[in-house]
Amino acid sequence: MAVAVTDITEDALSAVYTFYDPALAARSLGTFAILQQVAWAAREGIPHLYLGYWIDGHRKMDYKRRFQPLEAFDGRGWHPLPQHDTPA
Repeated sequence: MAVAVTDITEDALSAVYTFYDPALAARSLGTFAILQQVAWAAREGIPHLYLGYWIDGHRKMDYKRRFQPLEAFDGRGWHPLPQHDTPA
């Protein structure tokens, strides 16, 4: 139903790409994949999960804002992003 390609580094998992059968979009498989990666990181004592590229306001990427705490890298350092509600 779904595939999540994940890189493993010394101190993080990195969600490279996730894809799933579009006929099953109502099952929230992308969110499920992230929750599985969160559980994997916790189980292995890995302190970070990078959710990958994100564009503010992009409908298909806004689900990433639901996962907190959330930080963004601006080219010089990591900065917290404020939490806000995203449409379901």
